[in-house]
Amino acid sequence: MEKAGLYIHIPFCANKCPYCDFYSVKYEKELAESYTKQIIKEFEKYRGAEFDTVYFGGGTPSILEPQLIGCILHSARQTFKIDKNSEITIECNPSKNLEKDFKQYADYGINRISLGMQSAVKSERLALGRRAGREAVAKAIFDAKNNGITNISLDLMIGTPKQTLDGLNETFEFIKEMDVTHISAYILKIEENTPFYKLQNKLELPDEDIVSDMYLKTVDSLSAMGFNQYEVSNFAKPNFESRHNTKYWKLIPYLGIGKSAHSFWNGKRFYYDNDFNIIDDGAGGSRAEQIMLGLRLSEGIKKCLIKRDLTPYINAGYMKENGKNISFTSKGFLVSNIILSELID
Repeated sequence: MEKAGLYIHIPFCANKCPYCDFYSVKYEKELAESYTKQIIKEFEKYRGAEFDTVYFGGGTPSILEPQLIGCILHSARQTFKIDKNSEITIECNPSKNLEKDFKQYADYGINRISLGMQSAVKSERLALGRRAGREAVAKAIFDAKNNGITNISLDLMIGTPKQTLDGLNETFEFIKEMDVTHISAYILKIEENTPFYKLQNKLELPDEDIVSDMYLKTVDSLSAMGFNQYEVSNFAKPNFESRHNTKYWKLIPYLGIGKSAHSFWNGKRFYYDNDFNIIDDGAGGSRAEQIMLGLRLSEGIKKCLIKRDLTPYINAGYMKENGKNISFTSKGFLVSNIILSELID
């Protein structure tokens, strides 16, 4: 039986990105130290739990002093049973010089980096409120590898302000040069309560057809570089799929600790609010969840989970059969939300 995943939310950022609606607050040293103590205190509620992945997400986890990350990991190992072959990931912002941090991360057993690139094109990054240029991203990748952390994921955003197909090609060339193991490629979604939401009528956004072309071009270009699309937004070199995130889609238990962190634990869903209160979110693992989450994966789900006739979707090129499984095609992923609403009845 596969072990659970541990997610730790670090809600601090230097500045809020204009497209981000995740919970975060401005970094303050004393606040970060206090928050770290609270995280460790929460661990005790789940003493003895077994994990084989640990994921530091945010926010910007790398904004913390590395010693605090080390303190959290040390306490996790003292409180839980963490497999010696665990995948341990931390999200990093390349606007910070991470050379010394990576050395300490490696000493702490962190073996995977998720780096916020978004684009290799300066104008596109600036439009997203990202300060670091491609040189800073390249330096972070070099520094991570130089410290023995070779499992590196880059975030890529599609359909962003000022983005063009030529710009996307420039980003793909950069990805090829960097020789990383994983890409997370997300289509920009304008969320409420973000600066982009208030400015959306003034943003220079590519139209829907161009965004669709960008997504399909991303699938083809990454495939040509040896990346397998294993999930709607995630691409990996062989054997470098995110072990942690895959648990979410396969309904394998995971425990989220920290403000706004969600869990699927003992068949229940719950989350922490912004005051560290645990909020019940009902039962998990229903047929609807199996369909919604499982169809995010390229391997898909068992056809028997779906009651509707799938022939029209297959004939239209939106879905494909693989033995007893059904899954979306790349074209189908673009309209998956519409199809899912029809499949869950």
